[in-house]
Amino acid sequence: IGKGITISSIGRLLKASGLRVTAIKVDPYLNTDAGTMSPFEHGEVFVLDDGGEADLDLGNYERFLDVQLSGDHNITTGKVYKEVISKERRGDYLGKTVQIVPHVTDMIQTWIEEVAVRPVDGSNTRPDVCLIELGGTVGDIESMVFVEAMRQFQFRAGAGNVMFVHVSLVPVLGSVGEQKTKPTQHSVKELRSLGIAPELVVCRSSDMLSEETRRKLSIFCHVAPECVLSVHDVSNIYHVPLILAEQGVHTTIRRCLGLEDRMAAEPALEGWRSLAGTVDTLVDGEKV
Repeated sequence: IGKGITISSIGRLLKASGLRVTAIKVDPYLNTDAGTMSPFEHGEVFVLDDGGEADLDLGNYERFLDVQLSGDHNITTGKVYKEVISKERRGDYLGKTVQIVPHVTDMIQTWIEEVAVRPVDGSNTRPDVCLIELGGTVGDIESMVFVEAMRQFQFRAGAGNVMFVHVSLVPVLGSVGEQKTKPTQHSVKELRSLGIAPELVVCRSSDMLSEETRRKLSIFCHVAPECVLSVHDVSNIYHVPLILAEQGVHTTIRRCLGLEDRMAAEPALEGWRSLAGTVDTLVDGEKV
């Protein structure tokens, strides 16, 4: 649906506004990493600088944010359970009954806290913002432990330090091209029932959201109309940060996270706009 490109694009806007940005990808499958997974099911493997094998979303993060990530920036259910079981075997839990809550959820939160502060841009300076992508679909059994960990994490990090963004599909059905809002309404309702209230709703669709669709989603998803964002089909992925900037997503994030003193009012996107235009005009192929 484009969660990886969305988070990469938001990160690009924050970086262009003067912040240092890092990113973490959470994959709820039991595999330790993507190295042994079929590329027909999961796409090609992206190999990180430390040899870690991850999916291509981490490649998007590196390309959009100009950072160098490690294998620890990709959290999987397999990695988390392996760590918890190793701690249990060593006796680190001091004989307690090891459970999903709190032991697994605590491990996820601790992992995020430790990795989020690692310098990734070559400056040896800790990042200002960490973007976390939770893979899968709302309601999936396999991702529930991560959703619960994120619910708890908003209190662990404190008010004003966490912001939730929900990416959802707005399908267009019928010959009249009606944009259907029910899938987004239900997924946001499910999220809110799990204790997570998204501040931004990013809507993927073939065409730009109509104002009627935006207003309807605003009402039923309990967000302001300007917090319902249209990420429609574009000629290449490098245009996505530009269309998000046009809708003022950086302003909303700046306000919600209290970054007025550290973040420019408008992102510097001249070079990025030139890159997107260049990709549009490329015509010569290269045979490999």
